[in-house]
Amino acid sequence: MKRYAAFDPPEYLEWQAEPELVAQYIERIASQPDRASRVEGIEPGELLEIYRNLLLTRLHDIALKRWVRQGVISKAWLGTGEEAVTVGTVSALDSDWDMVCPMIRNAGACFMMGMPMADLFKAYLATTDSPSGGRDLHAGDLSQGVLQPISHMGTNVAVMSGIALYFRNQRETHVALTWIGDGATKTAACHEGMNFAAVQNLPVVFVIQNNQVALGTRADQHGAGDLREWARMYGLPSWICDGNNVLDVYAATRLAVERCRGRSGPAVVLAETFRMGGHATHDEREARETFDADLFEHWGKRDPVGLYEAYLLKHGFTAEKLLEIEEGAIALVDAAAEEALAARENHPRAEKALFDGISAGGTLLSLERRPV
Repeated sequence: MKRYAAFDPPEYLEWQAEPELVAQYIERIASQPDRASRVEGIEPGELLEIYRNLLLTRLHDIALKRWVRQGVISKAWLGTGEEAVTVGTVSALDSDWDMVCPMIRNAGACFMMGMPMADLFKAYLATTDSPSGGRDLHAGDLSQGVLQPISHMGTNVAVMSGIALYFRNQRETHVALTWIGDGATKTAACHEGMNFAAVQNLPVVFVIQNNQVALGTRADQHGAGDLREWARMYGLPSWICDGNNVLDVYAATRLAVERCRGRSGPAVVLAETFRMGGHATHDEREARETFDADLFEHWGKRDPVGLYEAYLLKHGFTAEKLLEIEEGAIALVDAAAEEALAARENHPRAEKALFDGISAGGTLLSLERRPV
């Protein structure tokens, strides 16, 4: 894909696929028959859709970073380098039936589940036509199976366990899925939700997104421990995957989802990845000072978009086809950003938006979903 000197991490600017890493990428799947069979079942069009979603996720973040540089917004929370965790997991779901609760770095889950890309940008601009009516930059839409991200990290585990309880009690085969940062594994809500799901045998997948840093604290300092052993505390099965290999993430999640859909209870997917930037755009320098440069170099060689491109080229897809998809993705993101900027003029944030939709009796939100 095109690289952007003003916005990409420096390790991505002259990125070239290293043959050894591409071979490891392919072998990661081939060496595990259960995962290989899931990947072999992906149709060519679906493989290209995964590529498109990786691009859209990266380009969404680049557009937000551009806005920061232009002064349109003050900061943005990005998932650069972690795109495969989001795209791989959501690709393993049924977007018409299942539900997700993303973290803010999993913004790609929103449009993959069916939300318009422009809504994600409008949320940052707090326009009255944004998903929250201008009240919150966290974007979600229950009608599309997206519970908006919860700012209090770890709380999403308990909430999605509750949604999975609803699915079970309604005898539905829907699956709930949420992501957990390595730092959030230390919160009470996370443990309580995980324990509840295990005891109640609920259809929920917990994706531990280990990007090795919580805010600005390295995982080896905040006491995350060995996350590979974490699921055993609850007696749950877990699938460990390379969080920069979108097909490995997909296959691992697909196995976990199949378990849940078969009413065999919750499952854990551990995706090991790395955040190629700051907690938000305001502390990029701090992030660079938190880790040694060689760690950024190590993960920079493992750009999840670049490695997947290399995989596709080795499996019969042409560079021209990939470029066509990229150009379409760029056009879509550019149009969505322009739509959001226009909405800032036509639907400016208003004080009344803070109170719209709030009633003394509250509102019962339906979780029922049907294919469109």
